Amino acid sequence: MPALFAGFMLFCGFFFKIPSDVTINGVSVGGMSRGGAVSLVREKIEEELKNKKLTVVGRRKNYVFTYPEIGYKDDLQKLITTVKKHGSYTAEVSYYLNGINEIVSAISESESTPASEPYAIFNAYGTPFTYNAGYDGVQVDAAALNSAILKSLSGGFEKVTLKTSAVKRKSSIEEVRKDTRALSSFVTYFDGSNSSRSHNIRLAADKINGTVLKNGETLSFNQTVGARTEARGFKTAKIIEKGEFVEGVGGGVCQVSTTLFNACVRGGLKISEFHPHSLSVSYVAPSCDAMVSGTYFDLKVENVTGYTVYIRARTGKNFVAFDLYGRGDGAEYSYSSKITGSIPAPVETCDDESLAKDGKDGTVSEGYLTVKRNGINKTVLFRTDKYAPVKRIEYVPPQDAENPGSEQQNL
Repeated sequence: MPALFAGFMLFCGFFFKIPSDVTINGVSVGGMSRGGAVSLVREKIEEELKNKKLTVVGRRKNYVFTYPEIGYKDDLQKLITTVKKHGSYTAEVSYYLNGINEIVSAISESESTPASEPYAIFNAYGTPFTYNAGYDGVQVDAAALNSAILKSLSGGFEKVTLKTSAVKRKSSIEEVRKDTRALSSFVTYFDGSNSSRSHNIRLAADKINGTVLKNGETLSFNQTVGARTEARGFKTAKIIEKGEFVEGVGGGVCQVSTTLFNACVRGGLKISEFHPHSLSVSYVAPSCDAMVSGTYFDLKVENVTGYTVYIRARTGKNFVAFDLYGRGDGAEYSYSSKITGSIPAPVETCDDESLAKDGKDGTVSEGYLTVKRNGINKTVLFRTDKYAPVKRIEYVPPQDAENPGSEQQNL
């Protein structure tokens, strides 16, 4: 009951008359009830607030806030109970921005500009890379903005200017150029007058052109180029089958895989799968080739440089080339081969001159990889190969039937 009684007295007190000649915040409230006086004074506070504005001056635009985005608090309820005699009284009024945290966050995000790091665009054709230097960013100091808004609202609603700081780029265009330097290049040549084989070479090379191989990734030649079929645009040209050069769909594709092999081994990539031809080929030295066939014989190269590697293919009237770009692992790579032996070609004879053909001795060879790191060269045996001989068929004209002749008799 005491609490209920106290509440009742407070409620009743709210309707007590205020003494005459009383002003609160310049508003005459003498003779009014306490509740009426509070309402009247608050009307004046709100009218004055409607003429106020808070302006935040941004880099891109200004942000203006007015009532009711700006609210207020007062101590009128407490003050009114202290009015016992005539006089002028002043209620404390404080202003606040509704949703200040969200507003500060939104302004900071809108007015901040993240730094744009320099980068390079890899081009499959034309200039290998297009470079963009990027730019530094700008960061709004959100904490300072919050404090400045509160200070303005507690003062004379002065304009608030954003406080910003520069956000420097973490990298430089020079570093980007280091990531895209030339690592290696290799070219092989072919007979441009052989249109079908030339077509296959260009088609296969184009499917690899523009490959971006991230560190740790493996490039499969067969998966990248796909099946060599007429349906996919490949034509019939010479291939090696069962130790002989015969016509087959996709002839010439092995020259593309061989050229890629040589560029990659010189670029510091790991050759995780390769296969020699059964017969030596004319466009590279022994132990420098890389045969592909079907889905079982593949060329696979793994990027172990620690950085992204970019692969470009170039073809001309009579050549195919691969160029590799990237930062590399800091070493220089070179590759060489030598012939260590030969395998004599078997010889057969025939009595039909049209069946005669030249053969070719087989070859035993080795490939060596040389790595130069910190000024020290290290050469290791990379591969050992045997290329089968090609049978030689010699024409031997048939012998005349034996002529017994005549006996000479001495008579």
